[in-house]
Amino acid sequence: MGQGEASGLQRARITDPEHPVPIPEDAIREELSRVLAGHEFRSSKRSQEFLRFVVDHTLGGRSDVLKERTIGIEVFGRSSDYDPSEDATVRVKAGEVRKRLGLYYAGEGLLNPLRIELPAGTYVPEFRRHASRVDAPVNDDEGLKSVETPVIATPLAAGKRLALNAPSRRWSKAGLLIAGCALVLAIAAVAIWLSATRTDTRSAALNQFWAPVLQGAAPVSVCAAFVPVYWPDRRVTAKEPLRVQDFTLLTDQFVGGGDLIAVSRVTSLLTRRSRAFHVRIGNETSLRDLETAPAIMVGYSYTRWKDISNALRFFIDGSRQPIGITDYGAPTKWSLPGLPPDRHTTEDYAIVSRVFHPDTHAMLVEIAGITQYGTDAASDLVTNPDLMADALRNAPHDWQHKNLQMVLHVKVISEAPSSPIVVATHFW
Repeated sequence: MGQGEASGLQRARITDPEHPVPIPEDAIREELSRVLAGHEFRSSKRSQEFLRFVVDHTLGGRSDVLKERTIGIEVFGRSSDYDPSEDATVRVKAGEVRKRLGLYYAGEGLLNPLRIELPAGTYVPEFRRHASRVDAPVNDDEGLKSVETPVIATPLAAGKRLALNAPSRRWSKAGLLIAGCALVLAIAAVAIWLSATRTDTRSAALNQFWAPVLQGAAPVSVCAAFVPVYWPDRRVTAKEPLRVQDFTLLTDQFVGGGDLIAVSRVTSLLTRRSRAFHVRIGNETSLRDLETAPAIMVGYSYTRWKDISNALRFFIDGSRQPIGITDYGAPTKWSLPGLPPDRHTTEDYAIVSRVFHPDTHAMLVEIAGITQYGTDAASDLVTNPDLMADALRNAPHDWQHKNLQMVLHVKVISEAPSSPIVVATHFW
């Protein structure tokens, strides 16, 4: 093997350099295109740029430069004196990309012939495909029917193949074939069992959280509120400066960005579980809707439906300063003093509630942050099996049968929420 090929294996993070599984580079690029066009990545330009950057550099043999500082400068436009120890933007975005990849391959990309992964602790991606199809074209439709066993593979230019060392003459070809088949089957069986065990354990908490909502046949109402917006009612090209009277209040035209992301995540989860739903915007939601079917209310703490949630223990009270979360009506430290008018902040708080509501006699889930960042992060928690499992790690053993509320703290870095941390819970 030449020096160039050997360095290529190192760049591709092959754990067993003597038995790599070659994958054509164009197949990996096709998979990258599928991922970036998927639901989980379409809504985040920065996540697209991050993933494209690390994959391109790995395929181009430049994975050695995939360091936090380099990515911060080249992808996020940081200055040359950028210090990763003081700015965690790259680490946060890498974590988000890992979560988005996990969601993509748990849903839309479940049957893809290839898989792109970003292992924790590194910015160098790995590429996997079906172990039972290692010698077949990655686009063979028959491969989709095979059992998926992860095999880390190296990207190779089309037409290149790696020469494996010849077996010892003491082994007959038939013996080697039988031994090889037995080993592959054993490894596949163990990998499938381990994968199923990890998946079941990781998904249990998320499934139990949503189980009461997914019961029944009536479509779930996924409700998002309008955000009031002032809009100039004359041409912006006018030479005179805008005056207060030039603006018109639009109460039923816009939905917040964080709310849209939350609705997208929740409806994707319902789709994967084959659960019918209706998306209701603004005043489309009636009390009758809430009484006849489960409802998921996104960002409703400031709307006409606040009376439904203000009777709960934790509530986002926007009528007092500073805006924050109350505990049985009393102010708490979970507030945002000095929140600027543009609502850009370096932290946020959010509430996730799942209750059988006494007023509607139906299941109600509320996902709401003080700002859009909290709503975004809260929706990530209720749709991500790893985050949900961690959030409910210390829950009572019978929490599945109880109402619950969680208060979340969210750091906001470069106008993007990080993974939320649970700071308080209530079960009853």
